[in-house]
Amino acid sequence: MTETTLSPLVSADWLKHRLGGATLVVLDLRTPAAGGFIPGSVHSDYATAGWRATVGAGAGMLPDSPALETLIGGLGIGNGDHVVLVAAGANASDMGNATRVYWTFRMLGHDAVSVLDGGFAAWTAAAGPVKPLPSDRKPVAFKATPRSDLRATLPEVEAVVASGSAPLHDARSAEQFAGKAKSPQARAAGTIPGAVNLDIATLYSAPDHRFASAEAIRDLADKAGLPLKDQPITFCNTGHLASVSWFALSEIAGVPGVRLYDGSMSEWSADPARPLQNGG
Repeated sequence: MTETTLSPLVSADWLKHRLGGATLVVLDLRTPAAGGFIPGSVHSDYATAGWRATVGAGAGMLPDSPALETLIGGLGIGNGDHVVLVAAGANASDMGNATRVYWTFRMLGHDAVSVLDGGFAAWTAAAGPVKPLPSDRKPVAFKATPRSDLRATLPEVEAVVASGSAPLHDARSAEQFAGKAKSPQARAAGTIPGAVNLDIATLYSAPDHRFASAEAIRDLADKAGLPLKDQPITFCNTGHLASVSWFALSEIAGVPGVRLYDGSMSEWSADPARPLQNGG
C-alpha cells in the first residue's frame, strides 16, 4: 500500500511493519485505555477529548472545524500524516470510536486515515509489542478543508422523509428500531419513518477481530431490505453506531454517496412535531 492507495482498513501485521514511519501516526481512541499502548501511539479519549459536541438537540454532532483543528494539531498530527485509528475492538459499538473519528477526518478533507481492523484486541492477538504509556508529539498546525457530502443534515433528512428519495438506515438494535426500547438520548421511542433496520453487530466479528467483507456487507444489506443506491443515510441515536455502518457501507463495501446523519434520533425526536414510526 502506497500513500496514493491508502486502505480504509489496515491489519495488525501491516501496522507492525510500518511502526516508526516518519509520516505514520497511530491514534489510540480507547475510552478508557487499558493494557498498554501500541509503541509510539498517541492517546485521545474518544468520550472526553472533544471529538463530538452537543449542538442544539443533537447530542453527538460534528464539532466546528476550528475546534477540531486545535484538537488534531495538539496531538501532533499534521496534514501530511497518515493516521491509523485504534479502538479497543471489543464489539461493533466499540469500533465506533475509530469509525466516527475516521469519518471526522474525512469530513475535514484529510483522506490519509485508516482504521486498525480489530483494534487493540487484534494487535495483542497478533503479539504486537506494547508500551506502558502513550507517546507525546509536539503540537503542529493542522488545517481542515471541510466537505459536506459525507453528512446528512436535519433539513436533508426531513426532505427525504417527505419524498422517499433516499434509503434511511437505522443502525440501532431491533428493539430500538421497533420502539420497544429507547436510548436516554432520544425523547421518544421509535424510528425515522421509512427507515430500514440493520443492526451493526452483524458488521463486525469480535472473536475474529475483523469487519465483515465487502461481499458480506452487501449481502446483509440486501437481506435487510436496504437499497444501496440513491445516497443512503445512516443514523442511530447520536451518530456513533451509525458511523460503523457508514464505514462498512461506504469504505469497505464501496457504496457510493453514503451519508451519516450525526444528529440522529437525539435531534430528530427532540421536536414532537416530527413523525416517528413504530413508537410514540
